[in-house]
Amino acid sequence: MDQRILIVEDDSTLQETLKYNLEREGYQVNVVGDGIKALESARDIKPDLIIMDIMLPGMDGVEITRILRHESSVPIIMLTAKDEEIDRVLGLEIGADDYLTKPFSMRELVARVKAQLRRQRLVEHDLNQERESEESILQFGNLTMDLNRREVSLDDQQVSLKPKEFDLLCYLVQHQGHVLSRDRILEKVWGWDYHGESRTVDVHIRWLRKKIEEDPSNPKRILTVRGVGYRFEE
Repeated sequence: MDQRILIVEDDSTLQETLKYNLEREGYQVNVVGDGIKALESARDIKPDLIIMDIMLPGMDGVEITRILRHESSVPIIMLTAKDEEIDRVLGLEIGADDYLTKPFSMRELVARVKAQLRRQRLVEHDLNQERESEESILQFGNLTMDLNRREVSLDDQQVSLKPKEFDLLCYLVQHQGHVLSRDRILEKVWGWDYHGESRTVDVHIRWLRKKIEEDPSNPKRILTVRGVGYRFEE
C-alpha cells in the first residue's frame, strides 16, 4: 500500500500515536504541527488523505481546509476537542469529509481513514467512467464544460471552480432534466455512503449558482425541486 496520509496535529503525543497506528496499517505518514507547514506539506507531497486538527498554531484547521478546497478534493478528516454542533456543521460546509471529536479510539479513526480512501477511489472511478461515456466538451448556451481538462467557461471567460464544485456540476449536467435527490448527489459525488449533512449539497449548489447563474437568486440552470433535490436544465 503506497497511500500517503498527512497528519496535522500539534499535540506530540497524539502525533506519535496516530503515526504509529497508521504506519502499522501500511500507510506512508507525514506529520506537521502547525497550519503554515500544513499548507506547504499538502501542496508538496499531495497526500491521499489529511487528518486535520481544528485548533492549531499559525492557522487553524478550518482556514486550512477552506484554502485546500480551492485546490484539491483530497479527503479531510477533522479532529476537535469541541463537541458542538456548530463546529461539526462548519467543518462539513467548508469541505471536510468527516469529523471526529476527541477523545476517540484508534480503531475508529483507522476505520474512518479506510472508509474515506475507499469512497474516494469509488467516486473517482464512477465519475471517470461517466466522463468517458460523454463527449469531452459539453455546451449549454453560454456555458462550456471541458471534462478532460476540468475547466468551465461562461461567455468564453474561464470560471474558477473548486474540485468538488466541478464534480457536482459534472454530475448534474450528465443527468440533465432528471431530478436528483440530495441523498443521491451525496452518494455519487461525495461517496457511496457519505454520512455528512445534506446541507453540504445545498451549500455547494449555492456556490455554483453564484458562479454560473446570471441571477443566483432566480436560477435558470440549477433548479430546486422543493422537498426533493435539484435538476439541471439547459
